[in-house]
Amino acid sequence: MLKNILLWVIAIILTLSAAVYQRLTGPTHPISDNITFAESRIEYTLNRNHGGSEDLPVTILVADTIINGTLMYKRYKTDNDYTPVPMIRIGDSLTASLPHQPPAGKLEYYLYLYTKDSHVSIPNDHSVVIRFKGAVPKVVLAPHIIFIFMAMLWSTRTGLEALKKDGKTGSLTKQTVLLLLVGGMIMGPIVQKFAFGEFWTGVPFGWDLTDNKTLVAFVGWLIALWRHRHCSSPRFWVLAASIILIGIFTIPHSTMGSELNYSTGEVETG
Repeated sequence: MLKNILLWVIAIILTLSAAVYQRLTGPTHPISDNITFAESRIEYTLNRNHGGSEDLPVTILVADTIINGTLMYKRYKTDNDYTPVPMIRIGDSLTASLPHQPPAGKLEYYLYLYTKDSHVSIPNDHSVVIRFKGAVPKVVLAPHIIFIFMAMLWSTRTGLEALKKDGKTGSLTKQTVLLLLVGGMIMGPIVQKFAFGEFWTGVPFGWDLTDNKTLVAFVGWLIALWRHRHCSSPRFWVLAASIILIGIFTIPHSTMGSELNYSTGEVETG
């Protein structure tokens, strides 16, 4: 009993670590940093992901009233010039808005802060790329996240069970497959449809890495389940499926995801 609890605790720690790493390293995770400008320390967070049909306010806390700002943006991967949008002061903050884009549309932007005597760009060495998407209802998004996390957890726990000589992985394997089926292969495409207008953009229709890595994980666990029925010792296959899943789910979220080509009007992947 104690060993079983310990294995669940280890599985939870490994799963949480992988999930946090995936989120924090993804190309849609906000950028946060700080600079010192005009003797003021300015902390900022710039979004790289926006869902819904509204423009996106970009706000930065700048208490010193001698500092003004301009939001500069343009369509991603185009030869367009940057469009300047004067930032409005509201109390201690400067704010302006990025215009809403179609699902999978991307903008690159930065902030230009200035005084009478000096200026600075935020970030100071590159622009920020933000991807827009359609609004995903919470009633759809929440089950998807819950089931995917549970699938990762059950997969890890099943892999740990496979390390035991007398490990019983049969029921855990079935549960992992079911969780992946619901969270990844059913709820995942529904979320994708709301966000980007297509149910599936992985193989054979595209190279969306999120869809493809879900497919690889699911196939890996289907093989492990099949080996349970046709092999007296399926431990290797279960362990391999577990390692594959936790490995591919540490790939940064939304890598090689859907992207609107402004020249053709088509949504591309990869």
